[in-house]
Amino acid sequence: MGGLLPAGRNRPAAAALAATETVRVGVGVIPAPLRSVVATALEIAALDRTFPGRLTVAIGHGVQAWMRQAGVAVASPLTLLGEYVGALRDLLSGSSVTSTGRYVRLTEVQLQWLPSRKIPILIGGVGAKTLRLARQVADGVVLDCQHTPTTVRAALDEAKSPQDGARDGFSSVVYLACAPGEGGKVTLRAEADKWNVASANAFGVGGDIDDIRDGVRTYLDTGVETLVLQSVGGEEDVPDFIRSVSNALIG
Repeated sequence: MGGLLPAGRNRPAAAALAATETVRVGVGVIPAPLRSVVATALEIAALDRTFPGRLTVAIGHGVQAWMRQAGVAVASPLTLLGEYVGALRDLLSGSSVTSTGRYVRLTEVQLQWLPSRKIPILIGGVGAKTLRLARQVADGVVLDCQHTPTTVRAALDEAKSPQDGARDGFSSVVYLACAPGEGGKVTLRAEADKWNVASANAFGVGGDIDDIRDGVRTYLDTGVETLVLQSVGGEEDVPDFIRSVSNALIG
């Protein structure tokens, strides 16, 4: 399984790619309102040319409160996301792109240096319209960590609904809240309350190694292809998190 790095963190993505030889690395989820599609295309192409074949990218609406703080919020995030992903795909394929959309407006823009192969572009989102858009225009979907196995299954069913020009080869990624250790389940309950998760007892994975392993299996049974375990403890808990997860899933 590959890991996805937080939005716009292309330098850590480059560091992760440079430090490994076979690990797939994802950048996700990049907020469409915050970054020019041309700048995103240039960075993606450069990363893939330097480290061929191991990069995946996810694009999303961005946290709307943050987008408003930054002065880049738009009236129709769904329209922007559709235009952005379409333009990004065309740019990375080497096309000369002219776009007269509501938000994405380009005039004969073409990359000189192209990626080594087709870059998978996923869409991050939770709403039904965004999930359907992902199925129509993207190569997959990324779900955040507010989900239980039941809601993951429902979201994937929505995204994979065979309508509106469904695409083949659709992939799925889920961030999974993980709190290893004796107090893990208490930490998960607090995190579930933060996300207003109705079925708090089914949220995330936590506890001892067997608990984590069993919880991961439950999420994988939903049909999701890639799980990204996300620590919900403090920064000081990260070393223990890495050791516990490694023991549960590898050792």
